[in-house]
Amino acid sequence: MSAADPVPEGWPDRAARAALVPDPQGGGGRLQPLAEDGTPTGPAARAADVWAAVAAVEARGTAPRWVWAAADSGYTPMLPGRVTRCHDLALTEALLVAHDGAFGQPRSLGAAWARLHGLPVPDDLGVGADSGDQDSLFAPDRLQLPPGTDPLTAVVAVHADQQRRVAALDDSDGTKARFRLLVAAESAGGLVAAEMAYGGLPWRNDVHDALLADKLGPRPVTRGALPAKLAETAQRLQEALGGRPFNADSHAQVIKAFADQGVRLASTRTRHLREIDHPAAEILIHYKELSRLHAAHGWAWQDAWVRGGRFRPEYVVGGVVSGRWAGRGGGALQIPRILRGAVVADPGWCLVVADASQVEPRVLAALSRDAGLARTAAEGDLYQALAAEAFGGDRDQAKLGLLGAMYGQTSGDIGPLLATLRRRYPAAMGYVEAAARTGEDGGLVRSVLGRTCPPPSAEWLDRTEGLEPGADRADRADDDVARSARSRGRFTRNFVIQASAADWALVLLAVLRGRLHDEAAPARLVFFQHDEIVVHAPKELAERVAELITESADEAKRLTFGQTPVRLPMVPTIVESYADAK
Repeated sequence: MSAADPVPEGWPDRAARAALVPDPQGGGGRLQPLAEDGTPTGPAARAADVWAAVAAVEARGTAPRWVWAAADSGYTPMLPGRVTRCHDLALTEALLVAHDGAFGQPRSLGAAWARLHGLPVPDDLGVGADSGDQDSLFAPDRLQLPPGTDPLTAVVAVHADQQRRVAALDDSDGTKARFRLLVAAESAGGLVAAEMAYGGLPWRNDVHDALLADKLGPRPVTRGALPAKLAETAQRLQEALGGRPFNADSHAQVIKAFADQGVRLASTRTRHLREIDHPAAEILIHYKELSRLHAAHGWAWQDAWVRGGRFRPEYVVGGVVSGRWAGRGGGALQIPRILRGAVVADPGWCLVVADASQVEPRVLAALSRDAGLARTAAEGDLYQALAAEAFGGDRDQAKLGLLGAMYGQTSGDIGPLLATLRRRYPAAMGYVEAAARTGEDGGLVRSVLGRTCPPPSAEWLDRTEGLEPGADRADRADDDVARSARSRGRFTRNFVIQASAADWALVLLAVLRGRLHDEAAPARLVFFQHDEIVVHAPKELAERVAELITESADEAKRLTFGQTPVRLPMVPTIVESYADAK
């Protein structure tokens, strides 16, 4: 390998896949070309600058699918460099063990290696353990491999085993192809999460500071002191409750303070406080709002999470059982509306914000192949169309009935609404009710691409032992055991919908990431939560980015659900501030 050509000597012109392991120290590393099934097609090659080698291979235009232990070790150190695609062993292992009914088992390279060789399986590193010195990210102990195990050998072997396990899936109904799409989309999610964490979301500290000053008062000079307006509200609350000092952040002390005034509080939750006829109730509601802002997104939050004009959260791909993402600190997925004014595009740039409305009922229509519900979901406001079709134009009734069907609500006046839905949309209702029965019987359900729900707990199995499947459960409505069974049924009923919606969103991210790079660089994804995305783009590219979002949503729908008249629209809005998108 020469300095002019960082591609490793003897590297093939084309490789379907390539294993990649950076050195624990320094910028070097090893690469090995692989066939699609994971079989090595050439010897391992050493690169003095592994990231330059990867970039050189990518520049050839025949980029392989890079195979690495996890994005934090295999991709984050390369940023702001970029790869086209990857196979993330940790994310894939989590999908595979869940598919086998072992949801939540350790997923590290070392855990997969141990299962492959019948060794004790190490626990995954705890939350936050992968922060710190970048060089330590690639160390064998962080990969959880036994001492003396060669990381590249482990990557190649575990990847080949994963490919074998996917190939062994039943393919009578296209399961295998859909699961391969899930693995690719989940791995692409790892790339997107790393890129968004590295690049950050544009954030104006001056706007944030002004907002905090307006709501809370000036930033306290003394560390730990309450801001002036928060302290004043606490004082007003104390005076409204007789003047005796108490801690407004203490649930027990607040309950006692109200009790001393002859007011019984069942809870300090806002919805309960709104029912209390006492002036202190409204003051407490206001105090809680200010206190939440100060604690969750105040100056300490800004110091910890905003650097260089960017909010840099840590995303956890597949952090929720349904496949939705989670955040590791920083409130990445919970930017409150009050703070969105601080998300402002750079000069000459804009934000293209898009979200999907009524996603879950539309997903149900696509999943169930219910022709009637698919027609209803083909245009405009789904609930309004449903109301016109089945509920005499009453949109509220239509929404209540469909949400009740998806979430398993049976109380109140919802029974007649569900009966109407069963008559009008038997395939859709049958789909969610079958998922509920599977859950009630302790079975597993899967998303459209094959993400598997958690199995019932040992406690649940013990509690429901001896309860016959089917009608016996419904007949024993007042039995605690039957209630436990139906609770799980409500979970699996919604899991198939919510997890399938997460599948679609992941595929959307993967498709859009590629299209932005090919047609609208340097625009970048900078934010994602469930069914909403934000792209930071030069103003001259804004309209094209909006088109790419719409096109990517349609392509993701086709890849995820096949041909269907159901619409899953992403509606883009071009703004300078995130606050203006809503």
